[in-house]
Amino acid sequence: MLELTNVDAFYGNSRALQGVNVRVGAGEFLSVLGRNGVGKTTMMRAILGLMDRVTGELRLDGRDLAGLPTHLRAKAGIAYVPQGRGILPRFTVRENLTLGTFAAPADKAVLDEEVFELFPVLRDFLGRNGGNLSGGQQQQLAIARALQARPRIILLDEPTEGIQPNIVEQIEEVITRLNRERGIAVVLVEQNVRFARRASTRFALLEKGRVVAEGSVSALTDDLVHRHMAV
Repeated sequence: MLELTNVDAFYGNSRALQGVNVRVGAGEFLSVLGRNGVGKTTMMRAILGLMDRVTGELRLDGRDLAGLPTHLRAKAGIAYVPQGRGILPRFTVRENLTLGTFAAPADKAVLDEEVFELFPVLRDFLGRNGGNLSGGQQQQLAIARALQARPRIILLDEPTEGIQPNIVEQIEEVITRLNRERGIAVVLVEQNVRFARRASTRFALLEKGRVVAEGSVSALTDDLVHRHMAV
């Protein structure tokens, strides 16, 4: 479904990804792991076309993404929930959700109210400004907004970071359901190894901009975690 082949990505003249090869099949759940600053977010941004320069091949269902601007990559079926959530604080919950529909197929560019089954609190806050929500509620809104595009693959950058524990459990459950029940492929950047092991089908470990280990999640050993994630 999504393939990165020998991908390098640059901030100015600084190379942040080096020869990255990653594949995500239809309906798969890939966890991207590693210490802070090793290139995990950069990989997400490269997929979305948000880097200064990217070389190598990026393909979605065999289609070359290299020449596509970010909004057309979104329309092709890739949704993104960035680190920090990216909620527009002066827009209401409804307006934030509506923004997500702009990337949906033309026949589905209306508010998908199924997200209120996943995140019931959002229905009660439709008229409230996004900036007045708690951190956990904003993260729920960010995921719900991404789902408005009816994506086939969703990129999630540390969605549980800084969230209260009871909301973390809910968000983890929703992410797993999206993959298992709706068949949406997931690429998850996460520090929570236990969640990655529970939810993922495959993993990729990054170190200094390179993939140093990857495979079935059953191969994510404690030794790998200690060597490439321990501080």
